[in-house]
Amino acid sequence: MDGDDVDMAAAETAEAVPELDDMKKRLKEMEDEAAALREMQAKVEKEMGSVQDPSASATASQANKEEVDSRSVFVGNVDYSCTPEEVQQHFQACGTVNRVTIRSDKYGQPKGYAYVEFVETEAVQEALLLNESELHGRQLKVTAKRTNVPGMKQFRARRPNPYMGFPPRGAIMPPYLFSPYGYGKVMRYRMPMRYSPYG
Repeated sequence: MDGDDVDMAAAETAEAVPELDDMKKRLKEMEDEAAALREMQAKVEKEMGSVQDPSASATASQANKEEVDSRSVFVGNVDYSCTPEEVQQHFQACGTVNRVTIRSDKYGQPKGYAYVEFVETEAVQEALLLNESELHGRQLKVTAKRTNVPGMKQFRARRPNPYMGFPPRGAIMPPYLFSPYGYGKVMRYRMPMRYSPYG
């Protein structure tokens, strides 16, 4: 009986060896394919000139934004019917215009301001002289474009919500209530007031 067990174990092992060899072969193919993909990825990154370090790429992109913003101006009070070509023509005397961006809302309607990017930095000083000039009968406001710093949002004070428990401005609240049953004073919890009750 022990001999039968050994023969069955040997037969199972003989069947498992080809399966194991097939699995090893597939694993080797997958590893080779992964290595080839890594090489292709490295080659593409080298061709694109991308940087592996994300902080270095963020610093490079921030420096690039600052350089572009130093060549750009903000143009306010732009007429809603104005086209980028008309804005470009208005600023053509200052220098070579690289790009004109008229911002629009989510419905595609212009917001009434634009950004003009020049090829040369010196053109910005010339463009600032066009402040308060007229285009389509509207007086333009031209200022140097500022660079937004990520994460540095201007603080805007929040208005108190009247439904969140803060008393309305100027409301006078009694400091305590008298008990209707005559057992003395019942102290009432008062919310801390942000505003003076006297206006």
